[in-house]
Amino acid sequence: MKIVHIVGARPNFMKVAPVAAALAKTGVSGQVLVHTGQHFDANMSAIFFDQLGIPRPEINLEVGSGSHAAQTAAIMTALEPVLVRAATDLVMVYGDVNSTMAAAVVCAKLLIPVAHVEAGLRSFDRTMPEEINRVLTDQVSELLFTPSADADENLLREGVPKRRIHRVGNVMIDTLARLLPSAEQAVPPKSLPERFALVTLHRPSNVDDAQVLRQWVGALEKVSERLPVWFPLHPRTRQRIGGSASVAANGRLRWMDPVGYVEFLAMQRRATVVITDSGGIQEESTFLGVPCLTVRENTERPITVTLGTNSVVGRDPARLLDQVEKILAGQGKKGSVPPLWDGKAAERIAVVVAAWNSDRQRAKTQAN
Repeated sequence: MKIVHIVGARPNFMKVAPVAAALAKTGVSGQVLVHTGQHFDANMSAIFFDQLGIPRPEINLEVGSGSHAAQTAAIMTALEPVLVRAATDLVMVYGDVNSTMAAAVVCAKLLIPVAHVEAGLRSFDRTMPEEINRVLTDQVSELLFTPSADADENLLREGVPKRRIHRVGNVMIDTLARLLPSAEQAVPPKSLPERFALVTLHRPSNVDDAQVLRQWVGALEKVSERLPVWFPLHPRTRQRIGGSASVAANGRLRWMDPVGYVEFLAMQRRATVVITDSGGIQEESTFLGVPCLTVRENTERPITVTLGTNSVVGRDPARLLDQVEKILAGQGKKGSVPPLWDGKAAERIAVVVAAWNSDRQRAKTQAN
């Protein structure tokens, strides 16, 4: 069986690593890693291959940035001949980036089965490009691997046949659990403050509008009056902040270059609070038991709110500051780890893929 994995952005790398390893253990030797080049920065991409133990991609489409339409079209155009030449049996896509949706649509046209890892998540906000990517990918996927019960329910409500849905848990947690011991050594505790807030912001709704970004920076400066703020800057955010002379950090709001996954994990585990607009970090903080404040109006990962440590504060700086005060007063959410977030999701995926392939081969034999 020949499997092609499509990755395009940092979260994809963390998800493909355990899946590829688990498939290899079941005897799948024909695996090809294709990097679309949707996001490529030395600190945001290349370093993750080293830290996660993933071989360099056999193919890099190098599509780069652009509008959603231009980037998606470039990925589809470059990917189609690759999949045709590869005589692919199954394409595995991850998460909700443009690369995921573009690959799924190309496969649907070529009649190549698609497996979607992290299927079924919904924010119910169609203004988010990621939501469109999630919905379209799930509609054309043959195998849908979900992280939680709410994802199953979303898919069933949208008419996806139950036989295609497989709840396996969260593969992101597989990587986190494996690398947590390394994180303890990567950033010694003495190199971080005893208490601090860790911040990531990258979504267009938070960083593309200069006025909105200034508003968030102002709120973070107020947070820093209560505890230091460490802010690794996503390249998109760095570009926006660098272009605005009125945005500047005070002595307790520390801008940082992007850090590797292991280093970020070490920081996240020791943080007093995480402030983010990232879906993956909502999940990681829940597993680590660290209070998380999500600066969005919604989340496609509601289980991090109902069971985990996440609170959605919207785009209201006043609510953010209020929640920070509660956390400092010891009133932050404690939460619990959701079911099947046990570091074995990739193993369950490999079992399903093996059974699917056996059924497929049996059907071919009977047809002949």
